[in-house]
Amino acid sequence: MAGSFGAESTTDEVLKGVDLSGKRILVTGASAGLGVETVRVLAAHGAQVVGAARDLEKARGATAAASDGAANGGGLELVQLDLASLDSVRACADSLNADGRALDVIIANAGVMACPKGTTADGFETQFGTNHLGHFVLINRIAALLKPGGRLVNLASAGHRFADVDLEDPNFEHTAYTEFGAYGRSKTANVLFAVGFDARHKHRGVRAAAVHPGVILTELGRHMTPALMEQIMGSASANSDQPAMVFKSVPQGAATSVWTAVVADAAAVGGRYCEDCHVAETVEDPTARGGVRAYALDPARAEALWAKSEAMVGERF
Repeated sequence: MAGSFGAESTTDEVLKGVDLSGKRILVTGASAGLGVETVRVLAAHGAQVVGAARDLEKARGATAAASDGAANGGGLELVQLDLASLDSVRACADSLNADGRALDVIIANAGVMACPKGTTADGFETQFGTNHLGHFVLINRIAALLKPGGRLVNLASAGHRFADVDLEDPNFEHTAYTEFGAYGRSKTANVLFAVGFDARHKHRGVRAAAVHPGVILTELGRHMTPALMEQIMGSASANSDQPAMVFKSVPQGAATSVWTAVVADAAAVGGRYCEDCHVAETVEDPTARGGVRAYALDPARAEALWAKSEAMVGERF
């Protein structure tokens, strides 16, 4: 694998000397936080970036510097996408397919975290519906646009360790809702979707991976009440043998996304979960700060989620 990077590496360090001229990359969530930084650094290294966002006016303002900083033929165009509405998701996919230009990479960056119980426009639990099902439909509908040698990068989270997916009750109709339980399910789904997508497309040289960006203070935490913050910090410090939780900057948080997308060896990251610019080990210790749970990488679990997701959205992929 190219380079030697870690938890403190930034996007600029990871992409130092990397020329992305001629590459076309789709990034969802291009209106705030990690999405804006990801768009910025990719365009600055010559990529033609397609930024997808629910609020295009907000995205234009947030990415103005990215457009100004584009180099080596890089650039940015924005497309409308509301992952909490399958009508919007399908319209976005139809538009991209009609345009017909191929993609080298898709970075599924957008998401919501620890929000109060609610539903999407289609009646799905908000976090599972937005973080997983919205991306599931979008990416599968445009999968043919990914070139041989292309990659899918799903932004998951260490929060996947809060919960496995519940295929019997994905919408919390019979289960007590908790903000982080729902978040954990959705982030496990992000990892399992990468596993399932990788299995289906690696025969044509397209690989998929999931990444944990780290703990970063962005708009993703807009629903973090003091009580929820105390809950997460208390969980993190439950074992005194573990180092204190370290917050990353936004450029550090987006580094693993771009490392996995364009720097790391495709065969090494395909079907895997990455953190701190390396492939994570499978860890079952509930007090461990790093690593990935085995259930999130289970191929049989990935297939079961795929089938359940198809049934929920009413499409076969």
